[in-house]
Amino acid sequence: MSAPTVRRRRLGAKLRALRGDLNLEDVAEKSGGAFTLSKLSRLETAKSAAKQADIAKLLDLYVELRREVDDELRAALLTLTKEGAQRGWWHSYRGVLTPVYEDLISLEAEATGVSTWQLGAVPGLLHTAEYARAIIGATAMSEAVEAKVDALVEVRLARQAVLTRENPLTLWAVIAEGALRTKGVGEGVMDEQLGRLLSMGKRPNVNIQVLRSDAPCHVGQLGSFNILSFGDHADLDVVHTENLTSAVYVEQRDQVSMYREATRRLTSAAESVEASAELIAEIRKSP
Repeated sequence: MSAPTVRRRRLGAKLRALRGDLNLEDVAEKSGGAFTLSKLSRLETAKSAAKQADIAKLLDLYVELRREVDDELRAALLTLTKEGAQRGWWHSYRGVLTPVYEDLISLEAEATGVSTWQLGAVPGLLHTAEYARAIIGATAMSEAVEAKVDALVEVRLARQAVLTRENPLTLWAVIAEGALRTKGVGEGVMDEQLGRLLSMGKRPNVNIQVLRSDAPCHVGQLGSFNILSFGDHADLDVVHTENLTSAVYVEQRDQVSMYREATRRLTSAAESVEASAELIAEIRKSP
């Protein structure tokens, strides 16, 4: 299922807060037909993109209904609406990317942090080009995807700009040791990938931990996941998981909290950042 973009989610949350104790039916009725119940619901739940003209009308209506809409709030909501309609760099790959993948890239572009647990592979934000090519090729389940491998590698590398931009995203990655001992990705590919982990791990916004193969049974054995965080807007944090045929976004706060607890357990069970760097270097040297 596709996830709404961050700006749409923020706009929807603010519209819901502005409505307060009014119910949607009353707002729809008092709009004189300008807004249907379903349209108001879609705006608040971010199921559809908003138009500035509609948001301006809705804010005017809320003023009439004695909601507090000052000039600052109006400007902020109209800006969110405008930005939500803007296209990111990934739109030039629309013939290559699925809507769900576009949503993930959009979320990464606006997130302040990502916590990731990876059971079988290095996180995509840390891939080298050749490792990305090997992983994408190995997991392609159709000829259509196989034909797009080069473009998908370009996308994966372009995503990594969030780690080196002016206000970089903070990445905390916990990786299963087995993922670092993969031998079937091509000669020299894993050596280069491990080197990439060591170099990126020196950045102040990147923390890498390794969970040893002989660690006790743990919650991460149920599968990989990513938590995307949005700073002061913690209510917008979202979990991304994927399997062979689909991806799932978890947005319910209680469920996101469960993934945070899973992350806490995994970081506690894994080697420290410093010890993990030593282990990665050791694995790299091993035959």
